[in-house]
Amino acid sequence: MPSFSHFLAIDWSGAKGPVQKGIALALAHAEGGPPVLVGRGRGWSREDVLALLREHLPEHTLVGLDLGIALPFADCGAFFPGSSHSPNDAPELWALIDDVCSRDANLGAQAFVDHPEFRPYFRDGIETGPHFGCDGAAHGRGRFRVTEAAQAAMGCKPYSNFNLVGAAQVGKSSLTGMRMLHHLRGHLPVWPVDPLPDAGSAVVEIYTSLAALEAGRSATRAKMRSHEDLDAALASLGSPLIAGSGPIDDHSSDALLTAAWLRKVHRDPARWHPAGLSPGLARTEGWTFGAL
Repeated sequence: MPSFSHFLAIDWSGAKGPVQKGIALALAHAEGGPPVLVGRGRGWSREDVLALLREHLPEHTLVGLDLGIALPFADCGAFFPGSSHSPNDAPELWALIDDVCSRDANLGAQAFVDHPEFRPYFRDGIETGPHFGCDGAAHGRGRFRVTEAAQAAMGCKPYSNFNLVGAAQVGKSSLTGMRMLHHLRGHLPVWPVDPLPDAGSAVVEIYTSLAALEAGRSATRAKMRSHEDLDAALASLGSPLIAGSGPIDDHSSDALLTAAWLRKVHRDPARWHPAGLSPGLARTEGWTFGAL
């Protein structure tokens, strides 16, 4: 595995508008020190993040994106079973989403979930995501990837990337992220869809709740809204503390803790070789770094 010198955790957002309050970036250095927020005075847009990753990323950076890098495939043998336009792998899926949404500003993805061919696959309060002859959504919570089943087995509560309903919906966030991943093709490899390079930078999918669990938080207490709680979690990971006090927004705390977690666990070979990850699954569904 490559030797990384920086660890960038990005808490992502699929919200509408030119600037997303839910985006936060934090950077940890391999040589030590507390993780630090990467600030931007007016706040971050999705295009800002794309520009940073394409043009201003420090060398040898492991980038963690808090979003689903693909949709479920293994449960039904297709992203969109029954559709003649269902892509064969994740890069084709990213290209399809970006093409359908080419007129959506701010890397938005509304056109995709409104598209008459693809809308029925999503749970949006009107459509419920039919089964299309497979049992991937038979439990009523939407279709899940294999990596999300692994997350659940570790104590997390993942949500389907086909879910567009409620505060816990992750569908829009993941779809906008997939547009960004399409624009990063040729610039950054995305593990495990792409092989891990021998040197340089790479992108992985993260789930901030996994970092919180390993820092001693429970799934129901994964969000940290005070500097005191954040520092306690950082201490559990053996990281230097932020040493702040009072409230902190959970987007910032998620990014800060996960940057420190990436620094701590990235040298563990088991993280790069989870038992459930096959070559075919890597190319279609991808995987969440740290899900074992």
